[in-house]
Amino acid sequence: MSKQKQEYLFWGVILLIIGTLFLLDNLGLEIDLWHIVVTYWPLILIGIGAKNIYAHYSAKKEKAE
Repeated sequence: MSKQKQEYLFWGVILLIIGTLFLLDNLGLEIDLWHIVVTYWPLILIGIGAKNIYAHYSAKKEKAE
């Protein structure tokens, strides 16, 4: 998978999760979005780091072929 496609997939999943949380909040479920963001913001950094490491090794593998 190309780097650009990986970027689109990663941000697409992030937007899908955020949109789902906002939708559930609008439907009346008691979801404190800011509490979730404040509590789990390190997971966003971990996800970005993991994506970058994967992109690095997949690009390195493509060059070797």
